[in-house]
Amino acid sequence: MQHIFSKVRKAVEDFNMIEDGDKIAVGVSAGKDSLTMLYTLSFMRRFYPKKFEVIALTVDMGFEGMDFSPIKEFCDKINVEFHLVPSQIKQIVFDIRKEENPCSLCANLRRGILNSTAKSLGCNKVALGHHLDDVVETFFLSLFFEGRIYCFSPKTYLDRTQITTIRPMIYLKEHDLRSAARKLELPVITNPCPANGKTNRQRMKEFVKSLKQFHPATKDLIFNAIKRNIWGLKG
Repeated sequence: MQHIFSKVRKAVEDFNMIEDGDKIAVGVSAGKDSLTMLYTLSFMRRFYPKKFEVIALTVDMGFEGMDFSPIKEFCDKINVEFHLVPSQIKQIVFDIRKEENPCSLCANLRRGILNSTAKSLGCNKVALGHHLDDVVETFFLSLFFEGRIYCFSPKTYLDRTQITTIRPMIYLKEHDLRSAARKLELPVITNPCPANGKTNRQRMKEFVKSLKQFHPATKDLIFNAIKRNIWGLKG
């Protein structure tokens, strides 16, 4: 876990993600990424020089049969306040809108609920579990499907909600998080979304993996280019 803590702390400090007095709502989807982030931030609050609070928010998408009690038990174990937020996202995206490519609408709805709930609970920041692979995949999704050079920012202030979004895991690779989740025996819940594994993001994930055939460090080189040329971080 030292590798995880080190990379998260570097990202936090490079982009000034955490300040004294912050109350951070961690968006917990119940997947390996968000649960690892929750564990890491809950541990960091003990020793990080800037004092901050952490709570966990899980948006119930409305899929039948979902049991989030293991997430509640995990939060109790690490002494983190847990909130389960009901929603009708599944009904809106799949039953009413019948979206063929549901990810964008689903993500926007979830972020809206996360941000408004976080605000109502007195939080000033929301932490999302995007990692290095997500960064590179998003870059190519924007390039190939929108024709623009773009990637989400590590830290973004949202004027409308007065919430700052932070992404503390952007320096970690997916295999780092998979390994951490296994070692920590995190209560990962399988994503029930019917589009899981069938989206443009999944196609892009496979494309990014294929880049290794050109150069083993291609993904790292692309990430460093994003960091310098889109995020403006030198070094």
